[in-house]
Amino acid sequence: MRRHGSPKQTEKVLVTASPFLALPGAVNGSGDTLGVAAHYGNPLREQRLLVGGAVVDLSHRGVISVTGPDRLSWLDSVTSQSLKQLAAGSSAETLLLDPSGRVEHAIRVFDDGVTAWLLVDGGEVEALTAWLLRMRFMLRVEIADRSVEFATVGWMPGSDEQGASGAGVEAGIEEFAAAENGVAVTWADPWAEVVAGGHQYAEIDEHPGAEWRWRETLVPRDSLGALADAVRRGELEVAGALAAEALRIAAWRPRLSTEADEKLIPHEVDWIRSAVHLNKGCYRGQETVAKVHNLGHPPRRLVMLHLDGSDAVLPAPGDEVLVPASATVLATTPDAPDTVVGLITSSALHFELGPIALALVKRTTPVEAVLAVSSESIRVAANQEIIVPPEAGAAVGRIPRLPRLGAQRR
Repeated sequence: MRRHGSPKQTEKVLVTASPFLALPGAVNGSGDTLGVAAHYGNPLREQRLLVGGAVVDLSHRGVISVTGPDRLSWLDSVTSQSLKQLAAGSSAETLLLDPSGRVEHAIRVFDDGVTAWLLVDGGEVEALTAWLLRMRFMLRVEIADRSVEFATVGWMPGSDEQGASGAGVEAGIEEFAAAENGVAVTWADPWAEVVAGGHQYAEIDEHPGAEWRWRETLVPRDSLGALADAVRRGELEVAGALAAEALRIAAWRPRLSTEADEKLIPHEVDWIRSAVHLNKGCYRGQETVAKVHNLGHPPRRLVMLHLDGSDAVLPAPGDEVLVPASATVLATTPDAPDTVVGLITSSALHFELGPIALALVKRTTPVEAVLAVSSESIRVAANQEIIVPPEAGAAVGRIPRLPRLGAQRR
């Protein structure tokens, strides 16, 4: 079982060291990014490069292929997203839940018309492949772990304002992309908007996820060295995993390896926005999804924390989030204890926002409270930005909130 701040199972994807680690300034990652570059000497500059168009080595992640005429209807029946009608060349995100509705696997799906490619974190490959093999029954599907054959590369297309300079990374990646069935395998993250059948709990007019234009492309693993050489020649910019992580956190985008523990349900991190279809047929865990969304409230809620950086301490995953005693009791009460309300799930130093973090806190945590994080025996002040509000769920009978046209995020 996963716990925030504890190591994941050993990665089993990499068979050799990534050639990106031989690039100038490359520093190997740790934890779930071990085996790829955390950064190349300047993580803040690399965030800017990534926004403008740069590549991120994610070759430690896993790839599973599902082929056969029943592949999409079968995946639709066992996971949370509606996949039956997924068009060739299209992307989706889906979750494999346990019978109680808790998240077991998060799956990034790209279908090329012949094969459904499942992109997953490296530590999930073995367990997910084994589960899928057990569940295929007599259906016309074939499942294979393809991680030794294909590596994942992350990138972000440049904005329209960047013109040709922003489009360069897309052209550079396409040269190396895997295209087994004539279609380049590039998964486009749907997080930028609420997908059909999904629901957003965040009550905000301009969601920061709208700026998250994330892509993941499969590259034949034996071509990864040539892609690194293109970076070395200056044909492509490169950024480390820390840069991608900082931009992800700023976009409020949940990830299995960081935000999920053994208790997580999709509602707690607003994952229904991109990975759950509320009106599709039955699947494992659907009863919990429907009950919490329609009648109840998720027990925890995701918040973004803007951290005080004056002590130069960046809290780590697993650090406790506190409501200080001064916020809950009279100042005259001596030695009143702080109240632990949650845990940090991921943190980063962002090139514009400064030190930030995502945290899962109890639903009842006061939304107006200035929180604190206990890290390295130092208490770091933290202003919370509400992602999932305490009122999330209980949708039956509620009038949906409509965004105001032209409203700005505050």
